[in-house]
Amino acid sequence: MERHPHSDLMDSDRLAQLEADLRNAPVNKCKEALDELAECSAEEAIPLLTRVAADSDFLRRRFAVMGLGNHRTDESFEVLKGLLEVEKDGNVLGEIANSLLDFGDRALPLLQTLFEKNDNWITRQSIIGMLMEGDNDETLLAVSQLGLKDGQQSVVEATILALGKVLKGNYFDQSLALLAPLAQSENWRLRWRTATALSISDRPEARALLLPLQKDSHHRVVAAALEGSLPS
Repeated sequence: MERHPHSDLMDSDRLAQLEADLRNAPVNKCKEALDELAECSAEEAIPLLTRVAADSDFLRRRFAVMGLGNHRTDESFEVLKGLLEVEKDGNVLGEIANSLLDFGDRALPLLQTLFEKNDNWITRQSIIGMLMEGDNDETLLAVSQLGLKDGQQSVVEATILALGKVLKGNYFDQSLALLAPLAQSENWRLRWRTATALSISDRPEARALLLPLQKDSHHRVVAAALEGSLPS
């Protein structure tokens, strides 16, 4: 990494090369550029990444967002927050959500709002997956209430599995109330996912919903429900 003598700042030519790589180079070269920028000061990296985040190529914007997530400062948080308002691509929005999640609880309202405003299935599934890895069941429950109404089957299925995680926390009753009608859905895939979700809990209320699914007309539903009845 080239630096000016007696300075912690990177050489301006090197910064220009890294920006050029992010805009034009193959994927492996872009990842190398991101790694190098992660070691730079936020003062150097954030303006460069902000410029690339406005590129016409969605893949280049996605790289820039990943880079911004490596610098958890108020400035990068505000840049990412602003990008939520202008970005249209679902893949990039999912990456923005992923980078914001690294900022902790202050990002949760932004992710919930993004889920509410954007019905892109990639974005929504990304947010559900991220929240499932965290420990904020309140936000996950709020998002799940919307996800169950989604027109995309894959989003609904991901939401049902998310409710299984919520069952383990302080929102058991609310989660169970959402899962109960799904256990009787005409769609076998929804019953299947519901059986998987219910099997996470050992509380009698969840077990009561699981029992009929052990005699379901579809073998996958039965398998999921029976697996949940096995002793751990």
